[in-house]
Amino acid sequence: MKRHIYDEKNGLHYTLRGDVYLPDLATSENDYPPLGKYGLMRKSYLKEHQKAFYIQLQARGELWQHLYEVDHHTQSMVDAIVARMAEIDGVTEALKAADQMRWVGLMNNYRHCAEELVLREYVLA
Repeated sequence: MKRHIYDEKNGLHYTLRGDVYLPDLATSENDYPPLGKYGLMRKSYLKEHQKAFYIQLQARGELWQHLYEVDHHTQSMVDAIVARMAEIDGVTEALKAADQMRWVGLMNNYRHCAEELVLREYVLA
């Protein structure tokens, strides 16, 4: 029996361990920067609510790439939505200088609203 085999159906490499071929599962975790808030939330959601998809991504070695992409995309979306909401309401640096507490309150409100939107669309979907 060969020590290493490749299965073209699922794209996995296998190594003979005793009498059984076991898949060579390795994460490419080190190829990506540390996950942020949204990537960690997505990972937790997949583990708890979509185990089959989580295991499938892990088996194909695509989990960390998926988590990184979700994290990066979600953070970009939140930043863009907050900036657009502030622009529409006329929240500027002048307001920040004149009434800092009002500016902070508005920006926190915008960030909260933006996070609610993207969490439903990208992280918990």
